[in-house]
Amino acid sequence: MGVYLLLVVGATTSLTEAAAACSGWPLCGGGVLPAESAGWVALGHRAIAAVVGVLVVLSVALAWVADASRRVRIALAVALALFPAQSAVGALVAVGELPTALGSVHLLLGVTIFASVLAALAWWLEAETGSPDDGAVDFQPGTDDLPPIEEAPEPEIPTATVPRLKATAAAYFRLMKPRLMWLLCLVAAAAMALAGGQGFTPYVVGATLAGGALSIGASGTFNHVFERDIDKRMQRTNDRPLATDLVPVRNALAFGLLLTAAALGLFWTVNPLTAGLGLVAILFYSVVYTLVLKPNTVQNTVIGGAAGALPALIGWAAVTGEVGGGGLLLALVIFLWTPAHFYNLALAYKEDYERGGFPMMPVVRGETATRRHIVWYLGATLVAAVALAVVAEPLGALYAAVGVALGTVFLWMVVRLHYEQTEAAAFRAFHASNAYLGLLLFAVVFDALVV
Repeated sequence: MGVYLLLVVGATTSLTEAAAACSGWPLCGGGVLPAESAGWVALGHRAIAAVVGVLVVLSVALAWVADASRRVRIALAVALALFPAQSAVGALVAVGELPTALGSVHLLLGVTIFASVLAALAWWLEAETGSPDDGAVDFQPGTDDLPPIEEAPEPEIPTATVPRLKATAAAYFRLMKPRLMWLLCLVAAAAMALAGGQGFTPYVVGATLAGGALSIGASGTFNHVFERDIDKRMQRTNDRPLATDLVPVRNALAFGLLLTAAALGLFWTVNPLTAGLGLVAILFYSVVYTLVLKPNTVQNTVIGGAAGALPALIGWAAVTGEVGGGGLLLALVIFLWTPAHFYNLALAYKEDYERGGFPMMPVVRGETATRRHIVWYLGATLVAAVALAVVAEPLGALYAAVGVALGTVFLWMVVRLHYEQTEAAAFRAFHASNAYLGLLLFAVVFDALVV
């Protein structure tokens, strides 16, 4: 995370400009203290780099002393070899020996060092906590050896008129999967804030967020309809409205279509591209993910991450009328974050997903491989967040602080998950992932609109 801190500081403060305010190296020109705040940023960056360099050296030494695996030692050796090169490029840019455009090389070397250290961590954790017997299994989704529906526990449904009416009203609300709304609407809000400009009006923001909430509700409703029989087999879903027959299938379909029409109508008042992307989002989650990906491939979570990424494109398109680079990069952050987030839930509910016949990563590849993939996707998410900071100029100190602090918490919970390997640890990592993304998106909105 020290290496990542260097990346984030460099990306969010436009380090080439900070270097210009502190033209000497390692101190400013003539050894004097900088007169501008940007110069202090450059000095702080160099001080952190010195500390992180010592940590990289120490990590390499400990890997050899502990007789770590060959690939762990090679990964750390690559980081150690590149660290002086990265520092040298930064120093030459600072003193004016290299054009400031080569600051991108400095950043690229930093990303490579981060990837090397992350790889060493992932392989070390796998060697320390993984099980050699926890490998791939011959899992055939959609087979007939699932437990019969009648064996699933029956949840209690009220029979009295008033309680049942309340339960029915609550059931229609549950069909819309309201827990997903806040985060996905926040994704769209962050994209709109980043895009800014004349198209960022109260009506556009309100119509886009309302349409987004309704489209999420429509997608969730169709998901309930298509998975109603499987939901009855799974303990975590057997109390859903259609699994308990509290809402008839015909009514649920009509409800979903009504939500779709309302969502697309609101999107259309913004612009046609937003409406088109909204329709794609509903169809992708309801049909592609629910009916094609989720029951048939272990990569369902990875590919299905596109469903969560689409609100970023919708928000950007609502304000600008096009799909731009900032929206695509924000979508990439969400896409890469999704496996790092959801695989924790898949670990916690591994037996339930197996009972439902879903080829989730822990079921097909095992828990060891799943934990390894969480580390990989977490690292990729962090790098994508840096790329967003490089492209999106409004992002600054708050975004950097939140990204590093919450990223550290997320990574720490994932490390604990490797060692504890319990349902509680999986849920802690799951909630840490929610906190990371939620607060990072709030930081995007705040940096873009307030700072």
